[in-house]
Amino acid sequence: MAAPSTPRVVSETGPRAATPAAPLSVDPSDRLISSEESAPPKPFPALAREPKREPRFYREVQQQHSRPPEPPAPPLRPDPREAFEPRLSRKAAKSQEGRLRPEPMPPAPPRASKGLRRRLSGGGDGSGGRRGGGWGRRLLIWGLTLAIWVGVGIGGVVAYYAVDLPDIDKMTATTRRPSVVFQSVEGEVFAAFGDLYGEPLTLPEISPYLIQAVLATEDRRFFSHFGIDLFGLARAFYTNLRAGHVVQGGSTVTQQLAKNLFLTPDRTMKRKMQEVLMALWLERRFSKEQILALYLNRVYLGSGTFGVDAAARRYFDVSARKIGLYQSAVIAGLLKAPSRYSPINDPEASRRRTADVVQNMVEAGYIDQKTADAAQVTGAAELVHRAPAAGRYFADWMMSHLDQFGEVAGRDIVIQTTLDLGLQRKVEADLKALLAGPGAKANVSQGAVVVMTPDGAVRAMVGGREYDDSQFNRAAQGLRQPGSAFKPFVYLTAMERGYSPDDTMEDAPIKLGNWSPGNYTGRYLGTITLRQALAESINTVAVRLVEAVGPNRVISTARRLGISSDLRRDATLALGTSEVTLLEMTNAYAAFANGGQGVTAYGVAQITDPSGHVLYKRQGGGFGQVISPTALARMQDMMTAVIQNGSGKAARLDRPAAGKSGTTQDYRDAWFMGFTADYVAGVWLGNDDYRNEMKKVTGGGLPAQLWKQVMVAANQGLPPRPLTMPAMEQPAPGEPSGEPGGTPTEESGGGLGDTIDDLLKGIFGR
Repeated sequence: MAAPSTPRVVSETGPRAATPAAPLSVDPSDRLISSEESAPPKPFPALAREPKREPRFYREVQQQHSRPPEPPAPPLRPDPREAFEPRLSRKAAKSQEGRLRPEPMPPAPPRASKGLRRRLSGGGDGSGGRRGGGWGRRLLIWGLTLAIWVGVGIGGVVAYYAVDLPDIDKMTATTRRPSVVFQSVEGEVFAAFGDLYGEPLTLPEISPYLIQAVLATEDRRFFSHFGIDLFGLARAFYTNLRAGHVVQGGSTVTQQLAKNLFLTPDRTMKRKMQEVLMALWLERRFSKEQILALYLNRVYLGSGTFGVDAAARRYFDVSARKIGLYQSAVIAGLLKAPSRYSPINDPEASRRRTADVVQNMVEAGYIDQKTADAAQVTGAAELVHRAPAAGRYFADWMMSHLDQFGEVAGRDIVIQTTLDLGLQRKVEADLKALLAGPGAKANVSQGAVVVMTPDGAVRAMVGGREYDDSQFNRAAQGLRQPGSAFKPFVYLTAMERGYSPDDTMEDAPIKLGNWSPGNYTGRYLGTITLRQALAESINTVAVRLVEAVGPNRVISTARRLGISSDLRRDATLALGTSEVTLLEMTNAYAAFANGGQGVTAYGVAQITDPSGHVLYKRQGGGFGQVISPTALARMQDMMTAVIQNGSGKAARLDRPAAGKSGTTQDYRDAWFMGFTADYVAGVWLGNDDYRNEMKKVTGGGLPAQLWKQVMVAANQGLPPRPLTMPAMEQPAPGEPSGEPGGTPTEESGGGLGDTIDDLLKGIFGR
């Protein structure tokens, strides 16, 4: 038998062969045809099979069709290493039509059941142990990856908040305001400014009660945590969640120390993160005992005090070494809110908070219930060393002048003042009572009072009705028109020009340009003496006097006596139209009381450091003689008549006194100024709003009544004395050399302007 010839393959693009060399046994579906044929191919006639010449894949297909069907075998676990050949889609198969088919792929394995898939994924009865181990490894890898990224995130947050941390090496450098403590003439502290630090104490030196009270209230696990109390944070979170708002904090003593030393009290995420970082640093660098001692010596406890020793001395006048159980609970209670629970600001709130702290000590096991109950009974009766709520206007006035004492700048100081605290309290009470009673009916809402000795030492100063409502000092800062209270400066200028109280002048209508001043009563008395004119506060006579002596001379007189505010240079000056302060006026009136000496109001007698070393002591002062004895005697004569017979009769005392009332237009201001041999006092009543007029309140009414009350309290216990009169000496500057009671001489002393005025009057007349 001849060897079979190699079959020829017909190309899609090549020419078609005419006659094949030998017949082929090819399945009709495998026949390749030219793409140019449009008719479907005709089937081949049946040929005798020659298995050896048939393609292998064809033989396998034939065998499968001829083999009897076998029962289905149970599903086998496929070998995952075997690759499954994809089946050609119908479109792909069509594109392969006419080409030689590749070797057929084995049939797809049967789909595994759900149970088999579960076993393959590691579940089931453990037959997939290798798969289960794979998932465990995956979970481990995922956990490690997550932990790494969390660590990276935490590191980034720490780096972000740590980049601007404060310099922790400067924690021992105390940066604070110097403390300024004010004492009255009796040595009693009535005000304090700045930061007051006590003696630095070690932990064994501090009262055990105080340490126990602080730990029981603030941080019971202080000696067991690492700076952050996780249990405390969880407890605070749960408590606040139940309450619906923040009622409890989770900060430890270490965190609070970090905040107090380095950070601000702002409630921000940045501050909290930095607080945690600083707390961890403190725990690493210092021992627990050192941290607690540093905290107790630096924490703020209200009223300007820092540290438990300063607070113990401030509230109880005792060292933190000797403080008792109840007092320790009071101080520990201040840590939550120093101002709210201060025994000075709110004794009742302090008592309730102290009871909570004592109960905390029982729960912490430091004391038993019997001891706690005894402390509540006996401790509540202990006298708390309270700073009196008086003299705060005076203290503010003093603080505004501290820069004059350069030798005490930047130092802790104790100022021994001239304030009489008993008199101060009396004056404050009298003013409040007047404003609440008759003042309220007369639409008077504010007032001010200044009391001083004739040498300028301020004994009492009230700048308003209530300091807590308004800190504006109407005594030292309020500029108001004094009205007729300014007239003594006009009359003094006339006395220095040679006038006398018995000289007469016409009380009649007067017109200066478009201005026609009248009297308060609306009546005119005709010819009257200057004594009567001042006593009854006649405006027309005062205007004629200022025209006679010249406004510049009157201003010069006021300046000599201590008036420093701007003054108008016209005839209206006689009626007090220029604004001045009550303190200025009281200071100027002191010259009428001390024999004619010019003085400056002062409130500092001595300044020392906290150890008692003297830094400053007042010695002398004043400007010397500013009123001649002759002029002073005449002024005291006329000003005494004001109280005895004139507009100030409501101010009469049981001793010699002199003064002058003042009322401004539309009852906006009402004044009374006066003095005895021992004290000078000034009173102002009115309203802050100029448009709010009082109901016909004059200086001789409510102000004179209040002045009398104040002077009775000031002179209590002092024997009556005549007004101070100096020995007859040479005339003071500005006083003419003529005889008393004579005609005014043409002497300079009021400046060039007054000289020209005198010349023009001499030529053209009045």
